This record gives sequence, C-alpha cells and structure tokens, in this order.
Amino acid sequence: MERIKLSEQVDISQIVHGMWRLTEWNYNNQQIVRFVEECLEMGIDTFDHADIYGGYTCETLFGNALASNPSLNAKLKVITKCGIKLLSPNRPSHQLHHYDTSYDHIIWSAENSLKQLKRDNVDVLLIHRPDPYMNPAEVARAFTKLREEGKVKEFGVSNFLPSQFNTLQSYLDFSLVTNQVEISVACLDQFENGTIDQCLEKRFPPMAWSPLAGGSVFTAETHRFLTIKNVLHKIGKQLDISIDQVMYAWLLNHPANIIPIVGSGKIDRVKKAVDSLGVTLSTQQWFEVWIASQGKNVP
Repeated sequence: MERIKLSEQVDISQIVHGMWRLTEWNYNNQQIVRFVEECLEMGIDTFDHADIYGGYTCETLFGNALASNPSLNAKLKVITKCGIKLLSPNRPSHQLHHYDTSYDHIIWSAENSLKQLKRDNVDVLLIHRPDPYMNPAEVARAFTKLREEGKVKEFGVSNFLPSQFNTLQSYLDFSLVTNQVEISVACLDQFENGTIDQCLEKRFPPMAWSPLAGGSVFTAETHRFLTIKNVLHKIGKQLDISIDQVMYAWLLNHPANIIPIVGSGKIDRVKKAVDSLGVTLSTQQWFEVWIASQGKNVP
C-alpha cells in the first residue's frame, strides 16, 4: 500500500481505520490486538480516534489492548480529535453539549488522549468541529506548545469550511496537514463548498469519513439512493467488484488524494476497501456516479 505524506514528519497509510464504533464491536483486548495486526498485514497502520468516541471510552479500550504489546503500538500512526464536549456519565462536569477550543481544553484533551492511548505522542491532532466561539490565537498557542513538547507531531481540522481552515491557518507558523470531512457518492458537499478545491490548491489530502454514506446506499429506498445504487451495480458488474468497492474507488481515483476512513470491525470488509486501491474507474464511470448522485446531467 502506498504511503500518503502529510509532512516531513508524518506519513500515513492510504486507507485509515476509524475506531469510533470500537465499543459496539464488543472485542476483548486480544481481539482488538488481532484486528490491528490484520490491518497491519494489509498495509493499514493508521488509526483514527477522537476523545468523544464511545462516550469517551474508545481511546481507553484501544490503549489498554495495545498496552500488552508495546512493539505493535510503536508501529501504529494515530490520529485523534478534540473540541467537542458531550453530555456523558464519563464527563459529569459537562452540563451542555457544546464546543470548547480554548487553550486549556486543547492541552488537557491532548494530554488525556495520550494517557488513554498509552502513547508518548500522536501523529495528528484535529479540531473536531468548527467552533463559532473559537479564538484562533488560543488554538495556535495550544498547537505550538504541543508541537514543541513533542506530544503531537502535526495538526489539522475536521468538518471545516475553507474560510474556517484559512482563518486558523493564518495564526500558525506551520501548515495544517488535513481536513477530515464527510465525502461519499451520496455526499458531494465538499466538491461544492470549495473544500476539495482548497485541498488541491494547498496540496494537502482530505480524509473522508463515512465513505460508504453511512450504509444508506445499501438500505434506503428513496429515488435518489436507488438511482445511485443502480449505477453502482452497473459499474460493479463491468469491473467484477462489489458496490462498496466502487464507492471506495470513486473516492480513491480522485486527484485530490482522498483518504477513506473505514469504520467496520469486520476484517473482510476492511479487505474490500484495501482491494479497492487496485480499481481504476474511467472518467465516464466516475461521472456516471456523479450524475446519479446529483440527479441531473452536468451543464
């Protein structure tokens, strides 16, 4: 599997595995370790977390599982996120679901993630959501401190619009390395709001969460989703692959170097994503999906 270079310090696998549903898998420590080993065998060494995943439990589960195998943990690249405060029994002090991108919270959250993950550093820290109350100078100060202390190698954002990305970037002396956003055959917002254009302009790869549209293509019965599914089946038959592989290939073939975040705990589904790296769509096939999703021909 090819490597994606985010910076001189950090390169990651072309496909990232997302751990936000780890608690739902009901895996014990041994099963988590084996799952990680199987991902590594396929070339996936990068795992995406956030402090809030699993009601503030996923980082702990992951860290505890890998604590028994430090040499394995050392092979992994870890991304995590901060900035959302959920209502949760694990955070009894939270009285409101809101955002917090203050200097103190970013520092505390990053250091707590390191503690839960049982790591000396993480490769990338992201601000999880745009914060209407964000002071970019405070975020930049926190990022700089964490970087200087070696606790976080690189930084990025998640779900930011280009203007929000640029605002934060203007306060930093180093480059943000990614924007993690929703992209799929059913979610074209990032092509229309300037995010993909910005990634190409500034030459950083976006990460795509929910690359299979949250499974809605498989289950929804609306006219739009049935149209998309029919086109995916058509292309899948042409290429002798499954429709989920068509969906991954549709992202992977784009010149913006989109990095899909796979969220399944089933290793055979992860393998399908990896196998999609070898799939080439023609320009016509790519646009067939685009037109089906848009519900109209291009002008």
